[in-house]
Amino acid sequence: MEDQGVCGSIMAVLLSKRAESALEVQKVLTEHGCIIRMRLGLHEASKDYCAEEGLILLHVCGSGEEAAALERDLSSVEGVRVKTMELRDL
Repeated sequence: MEDQGVCGSIMAVLLSKRAESALEVQKVLTEHGCIIRMRLGLHEASKDYCAEEGLILLHVCGSGEEAAALERDLSSVEGVRVKTMELRDL
């Protein structure tokens, strides 16, 4: 089993126009899939409504360079904002 590096980062990925950016975001997540330990996607949905805004939470395990590349690639998608929280320093 390969060493996954540091597992102390949580990324919050906010998609303002989920339907328009979802395919490109999925492509980026797949490209960086080896450093993503957990992924949780949230958006408001009901029988009559599906929100355009979505939130993805990622638990990232990898080097600082790998995590920075993931954040950079996600941020380059139009309508996507990314914030990273480092938990290993707590």
